[in-house]
Amino acid sequence: MTTGGKLGQVDATIVPRFGGAPTFARLPRIDEVEAADVVVVGVPFDSGVSYRPGARFGPSHIRESSRLLRPYNPAQDVQPFALLQVADAGDIAANPFDIAEALMQIEEAAAVHLQAGSRLVVLGGDHTIALPLLRATAEVHGPLAVIHFDAHLDTWDTYFGADYTHGTPFRRAAEEGLLAPDSCMHLGIRGPLYSADDLTEDGDLGFQIAHATEMDSIGVAGMIERMLARVGDRPVYVSVDIDVLDPAFAPGTGTPEAGGFTSRELLAILRALSSTNLVGADIVEVAPAYDHAQITGIAAAHVVYELISSMAIQTQRLKAQEGSA
Repeated sequence: MTTGGKLGQVDATIVPRFGGAPTFARLPRIDEVEAADVVVVGVPFDSGVSYRPGARFGPSHIRESSRLLRPYNPAQDVQPFALLQVADAGDIAANPFDIAEALMQIEEAAAVHLQAGSRLVVLGGDHTIALPLLRATAEVHGPLAVIHFDAHLDTWDTYFGADYTHGTPFRRAAEEGLLAPDSCMHLGIRGPLYSADDLTEDGDLGFQIAHATEMDSIGVAGMIERMLARVGDRPVYVSVDIDVLDPAFAPGTGTPEAGGFTSRELLAILRALSSTNLVGADIVEVAPAYDHAQITGIAAAHVVYELISSMAIQTQRLKAQEGSA
């Protein structure tokens, strides 16, 4: 279907949803469009995990779970694929036996799309992939306000002496100067830590924390208020580890923790990002071997849908401002 001059989804009234090419939301491939405002790309890589593997199969699982997404998003009152040309660029080939080489490959592939003027929404993969994505994105936009949804801090120093793992990307990013230290935030943190020093060191790296338990007292509105106040007008990069959701809503992940957000709470917070300068995002740690009835995959697909919808509203707002200037 073509709407607003954008090549959108395959028409589900002509080609059944259970057929056709397995692109995200049945959107066109990157080679079917002249240029893309938003590129969806997968990174099937999980060599940095510390517990249950399997996130390398996340990109294909999220795509398969996205077949029911439709053109109009009533929660945000927007047709994202009519306002933005969104295309699926397939998967980035990352070496599963050499993490250093994989990080380089991911950064280089991401940079090609970013340098062409597209925004990236990346389907992981484990959380190790956030570091090369932050490197490529900061190269274009400068230091980033990272909004990190996760059960875990991911600012630990090393695992078994390894610097580059799924538990260390944001410490490395802070050390490399990729982050705006007064504008980064974790949401949904919970579960046991190694010591109280974990929290102290995390704060020293520039992160504020909205713990999952705070949802009981301040609710979704309070979470949104804190998040928006933290990022201001800086370029925002959103990294969503699906284990920010309670295992009841996302069983298919490698390091589940009890007491997380509901799907409805997470999606509501993501919708508020439409008022920010959202420049890129990833969704990671979807491990389909532990998923049932696509519960986790569907949640991840809706996360991507809300992120793209927020980007569409942001674009619409900027065009309106330019028109009135």
